[in-house]
Amino acid sequence: MLDTRHMRRALEVAKLGEGSVEPNPMVGCVIVSGDKIVGEGWHRRFGGPHAEVEALRLARSDAAGATMFVTLEPCCHHGKTPPCSEAIIRAGLRRVVIAQRDPFPEVDGGGIARLEAAGIRVEVGLLEAEARRLNAPYFKLIETGRPWVIAKWAMTLCGKTATRTGASRWISNPESREIVHALRGRVDAILVGAETARRDDPLLTARPPGPRTAIRVVLDSRASLGSESRLVATARNVPVLVAAGPEASEADRRRLAEAGCEVFVCEGDDRAARLDALLAELGRRRLTNVLVEGGGRLLGSLFDAGQVDEVHAFIAPRLIGGADAPTPIAGVGLAEMSQALVLDDPVVCQVGSDVYVSGRVCRPSTPA
Repeated sequence: MLDTRHMRRALEVAKLGEGSVEPNPMVGCVIVSGDKIVGEGWHRRFGGPHAEVEALRLARSDAAGATMFVTLEPCCHHGKTPPCSEAIIRAGLRRVVIAQRDPFPEVDGGGIARLEAAGIRVEVGLLEAEARRLNAPYFKLIETGRPWVIAKWAMTLCGKTATRTGASRWISNPESREIVHALRGRVDAILVGAETARRDDPLLTARPPGPRTAIRVVLDSRASLGSESRLVATARNVPVLVAAGPEASEADRRRLAEAGCEVFVCEGDDRAARLDALLAELGRRRLTNVLVEGGGRLLGSLFDAGQVDEVHAFIAPRLIGGADAPTPIAGVGLAEMSQALVLDDPVVCQVGSDVYVSGRVCRPSTPA
C-alpha cells in the first residue's frame, strides 16, 4: 500500500514536465528512507537533469540504503546527461521500484540489468498502466515512428463547425479558446488543411506563449498558401512547414521558401499515402504531439487512417443548421454504429456556456 502511494506521488510530479521535456518522456522519482520521503524530482526540461538525479540531489546521504520509486526505467547510456543507473549505484540505494520499462532502444532493459548487476533489488510493473498512459505519446513515437495526434474542434449544438458560407468566428467562448491556446503551447506542431488556412487565415500560435513553440503545418498539395496570409507573413518568426504534393509547381515552392516557409514534398499516389508520409516525417523529426485544428476533410482522413489518438471538442449552445454547413469530421467514415470509435474515460465539463469533452480514442470491444 505504501509502495503504491509513493509511486502515485512519482507519477504526480512526473506530469509537471509536460510540454517541457519532449521528445523525452515525463519521469518522476521519489526516494524513501524508512517511512520518510527524503528526495523527489522530475525531468524538468529537455537536456536537463533527469528525475533520478534531481531526487538524489535532494536526498544526499539519506539515499544510502533507501528505496527509489521511479516511473520509467533509469537510463544506462550517455545522452545529453550521464547514465542515471550509475548515479543510483553510486548513491548506494538498496531497492529500486520501476513502473515501466523504457522501450527506447539504447535503454530497453539495460538500465534494469545494470542495477541488478550492482546488487540492487529491482521491481518492475507497479502502476505500469498509469505510467504508460502518462507517456503514451512518447511510447507511440518510439514504437511506431509517428507522433501522437490530438484532434481539436469547436462546433455548434447542431454539429456544425461553420455556417454554410464558411463563417466560424466565433463558435466557442473566450474561456474555451483559452484552453485551446494552452494546448497549442505544449505541442510540437499544429496541423491544418489548406482550405482552413485559406478561409480562416489563422496564426496558430499560443497566446500567451507556453513552454513550446509549435511548428505550424499546412497540408497544401498545390503549395497554394497565399503570400499575404498571416502564416506566411510570420514564417520568419514562427516556423511554418508547407506539406505539398509532387504536383506543386516549382514557382510556388520557391515563393513560399523565399518567404521563410519550409516546403516538404509528401510522396504518395493518394491523400492517405501523403498524409502518412507527413506523419512519418514529423516522427523522424521527433515531434511528439501534433494538434490538428481542421478542417473536416483533414480530420476525416486522419480518422479513416486510425491515426487520431486524443480528442478535445468544444460544443457551443448555438444552432445554425444548413445541409451544406461543414461538420468536424468528413472522410469516408464508418458503416456501422458498432464500429464507432469511443473515448476512453472521457472528461466532460462546462466551460462558461460551452461543454468541453476530452479523452483518448480507443476502439470498442466487439460485442458478443
